[in-house]
Amino acid sequence: MTYCIGLMSGTSMDGIDAVLVAFDQHGHPSLKAEHSIEIPGPLLTELHRLCTPNDKEIDRMGRADRAIALAFAEAVHNLLAIAEISPDEVAAIGSHGQTVRHMPEGPHAFTLQLGCPSTLAAVTGIDVVADFRRKDIALGGQGAPLVPAFHQALFAGDSPRFILNIGGIANLTCLPGDKSDVMGFDTGPGNTLMDAWARERFNLPYDADGAIAASGTVNPALLQRLLSHPYFAQPAPKSTGRELFNASWLRGHLQSDANLPAEDVMATLLALTVESIAASARQHTEQGELFLCGGGAFNSELRRALSAALPGFTIETTEALGLPPKWVEATAFAWLAWRHLNGLPGNLPAVTGASREAILGGWYPAG
Repeated sequence: MTYCIGLMSGTSMDGIDAVLVAFDQHGHPSLKAEHSIEIPGPLLTELHRLCTPNDKEIDRMGRADRAIALAFAEAVHNLLAIAEISPDEVAAIGSHGQTVRHMPEGPHAFTLQLGCPSTLAAVTGIDVVADFRRKDIALGGQGAPLVPAFHQALFAGDSPRFILNIGGIANLTCLPGDKSDVMGFDTGPGNTLMDAWARERFNLPYDADGAIAASGTVNPALLQRLLSHPYFAQPAPKSTGRELFNASWLRGHLQSDANLPAEDVMATLLALTVESIAASARQHTEQGELFLCGGGAFNSELRRALSAALPGFTIETTEALGLPPKWVEATAFAWLAWRHLNGLPGNLPAVTGASREAILGGWYPAG
């Protein structure tokens, strides 16, 4: 068995997830321990600010890069204590990092994740594999989503099925159940707009269980304006982030609805997430199996709306496939670290648009 740790802090910035994963000789993962911590308040505020252009952002980014790495290290130390193992028993940490820019289009496309891997390696005493996305971009790909390769390895079956991760951004993996290519892409906003609205209008970090959305009424005109964004009609490969879907973009669409009740806006934002996901799934089939992971898997109002929008689908969480939905993405980055250690590719060119498969990530030794 080889132990790797996976670290994930996603677009929603709702915390740092850390998992300890044991891999057999074939790379099959077994979850051994898990832990989450919140991002410290001042750092969280700074990370949100860094997602849009601001003054002195290079200086601020450099400091945040070190600060989030120390928060990652805290999560690792806590995880090791829970699992009762020492750092020298872990082969590597796979760290996704905190995305603050994702600009995958144009002649100088780039993606940027914070969480200084050298700091993480030095503080934990464990070798780190990080910076997974930029190799794929260097090969002409989107650098995202990367999790479909993991979904294929762990969740593929004999019949078609879909894996839907609803984090800040939602991404859909289509596992065909035969020899045809896996498909995967970001469908658009997941929780990010709902979380931003909850912070702005309700002073809450998120809409727990979709309760606010459930108390409101969807505004059809606003929903259609939001769905008119060109991203939704763009063919795959495609990926997105806060650069397109953010609070400023939402405010622009609300100018003509200044008196719309805040609860109705929340209901409409939930409908935006659901409709963009459902339209993406229906492009492939009108019926099938859909398995949820990510924070949105725990939003019962969102799940209810998804079931109504996709009546031909059975909808469950990845718990039914053997991996709890909260820990899928962190486990995926432990898996990508294991792939790096074994000289194996981690991307799917059919998903990202890269010119070829590649070993992803850079190696940052602790010694």
